[in-house]
Amino acid sequence: MSSTIWSVDEHLDDILASVRPLEPIELQLPDAQGCVLVKDVVVQVALPPFDNSSMDGYAVRVADVEGASEEFPAVLTVIGDVAAGSAGLADDQVVGPGQAARIMTGAPLPAGAEAVVPVEWTDGGTGEGPAEGMRAHADAPEGATGEVRVHRPVTAGAHVRERGSDVEPGVLALAAGSVVGPPQIGLLAAIGCSTVVVRPRPRVVVLSTGSELIQPGEGLTGGQIYDSNSFALTAAARDAGAIAYRVGAVADDADTLRATIEDQLIRADIVVTTGGVSVGAYDVVKEALSSVGDADEPGSGVEFRKLAMQPGKPQGFGSIGPDHTPLLALPGNPVSAYVSFELFVRPAIRALMGLPDVHRPTARAELRADKALTSPAGRRQFLRGRYDAEAGTVTPVGGSGSHLIAALAQADALIVVPEDVTSVEPGTETDVVLLR
Repeated sequence: MSSTIWSVDEHLDDILASVRPLEPIELQLPDAQGCVLVKDVVVQVALPPFDNSSMDGYAVRVADVEGASEEFPAVLTVIGDVAAGSAGLADDQVVGPGQAARIMTGAPLPAGAEAVVPVEWTDGGTGEGPAEGMRAHADAPEGATGEVRVHRPVTAGAHVRERGSDVEPGVLALAAGSVVGPPQIGLLAAIGCSTVVVRPRPRVVVLSTGSELIQPGEGLTGGQIYDSNSFALTAAARDAGAIAYRVGAVADDADTLRATIEDQLIRADIVVTTGGVSVGAYDVVKEALSSVGDADEPGSGVEFRKLAMQPGKPQGFGSIGPDHTPLLALPGNPVSAYVSFELFVRPAIRALMGLPDVHRPTARAELRADKALTSPAGRRQFLRGRYDAEAGTVTPVGGSGSHLIAALAQADALIVVPEDVTSVEPGTETDVVLLR
């Protein structure tokens, strides 16, 4: 481990300078969810592609229903049906004076028609009072013929979705850098795109180290604890947008750890380890990875560092394997591991995705606390807190111990105490990193 004390910003800058966005690939829409667009997507066809009805009703000419009422309805001749998915009326059919076409939601507006009268404003072709809905075509095919009485007038374009009213051809649908989520996939499908060029979601392998770790669900014996870090960090990687793979805890054996990591490289764009980076006699991550660099490959290998931060002083970063896969070695204490993930791993994942902004949002908030917060001189401290956006306040949750995972589960922000500040009085405005 280097004797140099790195700042938080120096360590992060070093990581981001070494991480390159993943190469673009073309994916089918369902596979592109969560990925980042590489190219602008321009609309090729209008949406909607034709004038269509927004209601079940009758396509009419405005002049034919002017002044219509229940007492004095406009009586129109029904010349046919226009269903959604159909081409409309026959080529030689036009809605002329005194005529109407029965039309369904989403169906193309027939030639000659200027508006749609909802079926509830008519007698539905029954010759009786206002209709509640249309009779099924299979049950009453004669509904597409005969007469319909219209009880209310409409204006031109009423209940008609005009061609291109959503987007016109040539318009930018989605800009490069957009994350492809469910609404974006819906838009892409609607304008006829079946594939998109994106940067794939990064594959993150997470593994814990420590002979004391066992899997949840098993019985604890003397000196054992449950492996929580690999679960929390795998979930955090997925939350950041990655495809994450959790590896069971690896015992404190350097050869086993090195072999496990090498086996995982085939499915990793980035590797995250937790534990074994401090100064103990059994801190095997350092032992296993300090000498993995290839002397013929500049920049390879993992460097272990001390950072001017609390929690999370011991950190490791470098690359491993033939593809120089980035590896971040985080401390083993649960809070240290999670804070380190948020500060260093999450930005690296977002950089691999090609996102322009890799950082969590921050805010200024007034500290609400019973007493002053203390912080060691020369270290940037990150304390768990609950942020109230409406009040503009943040309240500490739990103490500063790096093992206090219960408090972490209640926090939605990190309170940042700068390196040159040793005490923060209640009422002081401070920076907070928003975690949700």
